Amino acid sequence: LCLGHPDRPPSPVNVTVTQLKANSATVSWDVPEGDVVIGYAILQQRQDGQMQRFIREVNTTNRACVLWDLAEDADYIIQVQSIGLYGESQASKRVHFRTLKETDRLPSNSSNQGDITMEGLDKDQQLQTGEIIIIVAVLLMWAAVIALFCRQYDIIKDNDSNNNKEKTKPSSEHSTPERPSGGLLRSKKKSPSVNIIEVAPVWGCARSQLPSHACRAWPC
Repeated sequence: LCLGHPDRPPSPVNVTVTQLKANSATVSWDVPEGDVVIGYAILQQRQDGQMQRFIREVNTTNRACVLWDLAEDADYIIQVQSIGLYGESQASKRVHFRTLKETDRLPSNSSNQGDITMEGLDKDQQLQTGEIIIIVAVLLMWAAVIALFCRQYDIIKDNDSNNNKEKTKPSSEHSTPERPSGGLLRSKKKSPSVNIIEVAPVWGCARSQLPSHACRAWPC
């Protein structure tokens, strides 16, 4: 008689319980390849025998199920069956698990995820700090370059102004004495006429105005 049901699927394998919390847990399993499975059935019971639950779902290819309304800090036993076109498989091996206390809100795997998240946030903050430092350093470098350029420009401008002053100074020195020299030359040319004008009255001779030796040399 047992050989009369060859089309029943084999039992699920690798039944595991993950994401343990105080009032829930997740059951997952694998189905051998090549078998047609249209659903699953889970037998859930407390180890002390106070509660037993049977979960059945068809027309699905899911390989996991969330168990709700569990008692905190309690021991449970589960078994999983595969549902095929011609019936159900034998139950899998029993799997034991214990729910967490209400104070233990985060399981071990969740705490690890939280640590990873915090590490990621710390890395992001470090990256942001590093970027700010780089930007500030670049701005300071640009400010130093601009200040150096302005200083060099002022030095070049001062040198140009000094050179222009030195070029204009000799020309003014040469041009200045030409005016009095020209004036002296003109005065020398006019001096004979002045002497003639001064001497002319002597020929008119007021004897009293000449010295005695002059009157002897030039008779009136």
